[in-house]
Amino acid sequence: MFGKKKTRKKWHRPVGFIFSIVSLIVLTYVSVLLITGRPVNFAWLMGIFSSRTPIEIVDELLFDVGRDRVFADLGGSIASAGTLGIQVLDYSGNEMLREPFRMSRPAMSAVNSRAIAFDVGGTAVRVFDSGRMLSSVETSGAIISASINRNGWFSVGTQEGRGLRGVITVYNDRGNDVFRVNLGSGYAFASALSPDNRSLAVLNLTDVGSRITLYHGLNQVDYSGVFVLSGGLILDILFLPNGELLALSTNALIGIDRNGTGRELFDFFDKRLGGFILDDGTIVLHLLDYGIGHSGRLVRLDERGRLEAEVATNREIVSKSFSGRYLAVMYSDGVVFYDRNLEELPLYAQQASLAGTSRVLSLGHGVALATGEHVTVAVRREDRD
Repeated sequence: MFGKKKTRKKWHRPVGFIFSIVSLIVLTYVSVLLITGRPVNFAWLMGIFSSRTPIEIVDELLFDVGRDRVFADLGGSIASAGTLGIQVLDYSGNEMLREPFRMSRPAMSAVNSRAIAFDVGGTAVRVFDSGRMLSSVETSGAIISASINRNGWFSVGTQEGRGLRGVITVYNDRGNDVFRVNLGSGYAFASALSPDNRSLAVLNLTDVGSRITLYHGLNQVDYSGVFVLSGGLILDILFLPNGELLALSTNALIGIDRNGTGRELFDFFDKRLGGFILDDGTIVLHLLDYGIGHSGRLVRLDERGRLEAEVATNREIVSKSFSGRYLAVMYSDGVVFYDRNLEELPLYAQQASLAGTSRVLSLGHGVALATGEHVTVAVRREDRD
């Protein structure tokens, strides 16, 4: 009897000690974020307490949203948008949401558990989470782009009026329009909202290059700063939690401050950009060697443009996606998982065929979806943790 009690104490003491250490780390992390104003990385927090084994997901998911399907992970569920509307399934394949509406060129963007689906060239915009519609907007002009931030605020870029001038409209998380910008000239290529809902960046293409206009406060039409890349093409923009903006051009990653002053953080003038991921602090570039087929490398950068990891590649990359601790890359001959150090990880024996798939969506925890026009199948890494 006494031996059993002593054994139980010896087992509980280290477990309680470890849990206390983990709790202290989490509390310290959250405290630092509250002081600095940075948003909480919920995926990182959940990763501490959750199992490292692959998430449970069926081998194949059946979506019925028409053609030209695009996909997004909502954290526990998968959203798809197509020519017939939107649909959300949980990882077991059960339908959680369906919203029928017509789109000619469906597109979608998601952050955390919220997504925005929109019709490029059309007028339909829908904002939703895993189980409900949050906003429905019909624009007065043709939609060019749309984006959503982690708080559910979103911006929509359209071409309207005489001369098809660019217009950017900002909506809050209830779908009310709160700010509007009319561009005098140039094509309204993209827009981004800061994590604190207080700043807007607008990327438009002009006859002299790319122009980014910054608006702080969202209560005045006058801009706060402008950055111009003469003769260059900027492909995407992303706000960092500290209010600084990242811009990716065809040959450099650029940091832009609140006044519009830019500086090169990482350049690749001697390479050709084959593709990229610039999403919620994740920066992955596919850099190709000029004139040498598919030879190149994948690089992962931090928010300051510092190289954190790289790996050489010599196969055709069709698609790539990053989530949690894993990068999923679809090569022309199959899917490969990499960890944050870009070291290749082994896969489970694939049960379902990847025939007909053309894109990959990483779900974190070593699971990805290979998607195509008529098929959506799960791919898993082998768990050796």
